[in-house]
This record gives sequence, C-alpha cells and structure tokens, in this order.
Amino acid sequence: MKCAQPNRRTSVAMFMAAIAGLGWGHMAHADGYPAKPVQLVVPFPPGGAVDIVGRLISKKLGERLGQPVVVENKAGAGTIVGASFVANAPADGYTLLISSGSTFTVNPALNNKVPYDPVKSFEPVGMVARVPLILLAHRDVPVANLQQLIAAVKRAPDKFSYGSFGSGTTGHFAAELMWSATGVKLMHVPYRGSAPAMSDLIGGQIPFSIDTVAAALPQLKGGKIKPIVVTGAARATQLPDVPTVAESGFAGFAADSWLAVVAPRGLPADAKAKLGKALAETMADAEIRSKLIASGLEPAYASGDAVLAQIEDELPRMRAIAQRANIRAE
Repeated sequence: MKCAQPNRRTSVAMFMAAIAGLGWGHMAHADGYPAKPVQLVVPFPPGGAVDIVGRLISKKLGERLGQPVVVENKAGAGTIVGASFVANAPADGYTLLISSGSTFTVNPALNNKVPYDPVKSFEPVGMVARVPLILLAHRDVPVANLQQLIAAVKRAPDKFSYGSFGSGTTGHFAAELMWSATGVKLMHVPYRGSAPAMSDLIGGQIPFSIDTVAAALPQLKGGKIKPIVVTGAARATQLPDVPTVAESGFAGFAADSWLAVVAPRGLPADAKAKLGKALAETMADAEIRSKLIASGLEPAYASGDAVLAQIEDELPRMRAIAQRANIRAE
C-alpha cells in the first residue's frame, strides 16, 4: 500500500510550523517593530504638565510608528514608581517613559538608593520640551525685579521666604541655585504641589514663590500675582517681557526643567532608530508645537545622545546643590 505524498503547499506549511516551534517566527516578528501597541508610562497623576505632554504627543507618535501609543499613569514616590517600572521592563521598545529631569538628576541627587540608575537603566529616545520656571511675587510686595529683591533681602536677611511645589523638586533646586548665584538666602516653604503654594502666594501668606510658567499663567493674566524673573536660559514665549536671571546681572545662569522620552537600556538598534525618527517628526509637527507653547511649555526636541549628555552634566550639579542647601528626600 502506497503512502500519500504531501504536495508542495503542505510541505511549505509543515516547514513554517516547524521553524515557528524553534522560535524563528518570533525573530521574524521582531524585525517588524512595532508589531503591537506601545505603552508610554507617565510617572505622575493625570492632569499635570508631563501627563498633558504625554497625551499630546502619543497620538502623533502612534501615527508615525503605525501602532497606537497608549498612555498609562504610574504615579508615586516622586516618579520613582513609574521610572522603576520602565527600567525593569523588557528592552523591546514596547514600554517607554516620559518624565521630567527630576527623575534622572534630582531623585538620584537626593537619594543614593533609588532603584534605578539614571544613566545605566535607560536608553534615551529624545527630549521633547523644556518647562520654564518663574519666580513670582504677591502683587503688593514692593519688588519689581531681581535686583530689587536682592536689595530687600540684604536689608532684612531674615524677613523673606519663598514657596515651591515641593521639597526636592526642580523648582526648589532652581531657586536654591539662584540664591547661591545672587548671594542671598530666603527661607524655603515647601508645599505639596503648585495649587496650595499658589493659593498662599495670592493670599499673601508668602511673599514669593517659584513655579512653572504653565501653572502661573492663569494667575498672572488675572493680575493676582506678578512676575519677577524666569530661571531658564531664554525668556518664556508666553511671557516675553519677563527677563531671565542671566539678563538680570548673572550671566550664564540657567536652571529650568525638561521632559524626555526614554526606554529601558538595551533597546534594539532598529527599534531605537524608528522611535527616534518618529519622535523627531512628532516634535516638528506645527500643531504639537503650538499646543505646547499654549500650555506654557517650550518645544525643545533633542536627540537621545543629547539627553544623555544633559543627565551627565546636570547630575553632579544637582548633587552639589543638595549638599550645600541640605536638601533631603521627603
């Protein structure tokens, strides 16, 4: 009795099934990155600046990648919860983190035992925006610029205080760097977020506060507070009449926050290239840029290599500020 011979189509099917069982099918699948939705982790609660930016860019980024980019909030411990989750995720390009510079330079400066390494744990994809910080005053404080503030503090060294949106935040660090540069010292009053700090500034409980331009814009437009100086290297687009610290007599001063997208370290070269290209194209989109500016942020795309250089330059300076100002993790 003769056995039936498999035809050519059957033989090919059997062969493909066999190599799939050996794992070759997975290798071919990986070459087509991305083959499924990408998760973008935001280590803050919904509604904040990082969450807003993450949701703003996710749609355009997904269009360029050809797969949905899904935002997931994993807040807690000053971004450590979300950052640790991504640091320990598979390095396959399907789990990304968007966060502020505090994740990569402030947290490690305050705590040597954070469960990730700001350089070794992440593969930077690119910077997306800078977050301008601004020194604000209650509207009745008789100070209109940084030089007048310095003079007033020198006349009464123990009289003045300033609020921030939290101890160990980028605002706190920027203010302490500014006081060090200007040679004066104001007592720090930390709050748990921008809203309570802004409330006390408006009510006159504190004379000064440092916050993001995004948080300050509505109150500035209402005339309830007044601007003194922005801490970045350039003036804020939404506040073109407010000078920088550098323009106020302290050349070279620059201290603001920034947002970047990173992946777990070990990202395959093809995935890194596709992510980098998609992010660069997304950040060049005119609609994205105009919406960032309207929110009080500054579009500032830079490559993954530039993000790594930023971290390596900023981290030792943050550690020095933390030690000098005796800033500790809460």
